[in-house]
Amino acid sequence: MYSIESTFGLRFISLLAIVLLLGVSFNIIMRKWLKVERKKLFSYNHVNEKHKKIDWTMRMITIASILLGFIINMSRASTDWFWFLQSWVVLFIFIVVSETVRAVMEKKYAKNLNAYKLTISELLFVLILFFILFKTDFFGLL
Repeated sequence: MYSIESTFGLRFISLLAIVLLLGVSFNIIMRKWLKVERKKLFSYNHVNEKHKKIDWTMRMITIASILLGFIINMSRASTDWFWFLQSWVVLFIFIVVSETVRAVMEKKYAKNLNAYKLTISELLFVLILFFILFKTDFFGLL
């Protein structure tokens, strides 16, 4: 009834590689164009202490929202779930809000005035890429 095609794994890994390559390439090109220094990989650089407090508050609210949404949706029939309490929606909103806050903090407090432009361009790139992937069923993978 429900089965995975034999080529699913290869197509999935190929899609991940393409998305990662696009993301890294976009990041490198925009950093060179805007003359913004590269941040450490897998580290979250806060602009200042205020940004750090806001960011951690948003993270805690996101975790609480995911847990609460899970509890609420699991107590309902699967056809009756609230779409806005599903974890992927909460995470999507968190990413958009978090990057927007980062851009605002960079515009106000960063030494390099182009840093916020890079953050906004990366956010727009990711939103457009995920919209395209979603609308094309991940380029036919689903």
